[in-house]
Amino acid sequence: MSELEIAICLRKEGKLLESNEMLINLVKTNSDNPIINYHCAWSFDVLGLEKDAIPFYEEAIFLGLGDDDLKGAYLGLGNTYRTIGEYAKSRDIFVKGIEIFPQDNAIKTFYAMTLYNLGEHSLAMEILLTILADTSSDFNINEYSKAIKFYSRDLDRVW
Repeated sequence: MSELEIAICLRKEGKLLESNEMLINLVKTNSDNPIINYHCAWSFDVLGLEKDAIPFYEEAIFLGLGDDDLKGAYLGLGNTYRTIGEYAKSRDIFVKGIEIFPQDNAIKTFYAMTLYNLGEHSLAMEILLTILADTSSDFNINEYSKAIKFYSRDLDRVW
C-alpha cells in the first residue's frame, strides 16, 4: 500500500491529524502531484482548517486531476471559500465547476448555498427545486415535478 493510500485509510478511520501530517510530508516531496495536493486539501478541510486547505485545492486544480477528483476539488474549494465568507470567490469556483460538470447536482447544490449567502435567494431556490424535481424518487414529488420546475423559475410572481 502506498503512503497516499495509507493516509486516505487513516482519514477514513477518523485518524485525521495523523492523515494530515502524512499528507503534508507527501506534498513536500511530491509538490507536483495533483492527487496528493487534493487529498492534502481535503485533510485540512476535515480538520476544520479551511484556510489551510485553499492553496492545496488550487494547486491540485492547476496541476490537473481526473474527472472524479476534479469534481471533488471544485466542490471542496468552492465550499471552503463559502464557509470562510468569501462568497464571490465561492461563486466563481462553482460557476467554473458547473461549466466543466454541468450534470453534477452536488456542485449545483453547494452553489445554491453560496447564492443564498449572496442574497440571490430566487436563483438558489430555482436550482434546488429543479434538482429536487429532476432527481427525487418520491412519488408525490414526481407527480408534481413539471409544476415544481415551472414555478421554480418565478417564485415571486403573483398569479
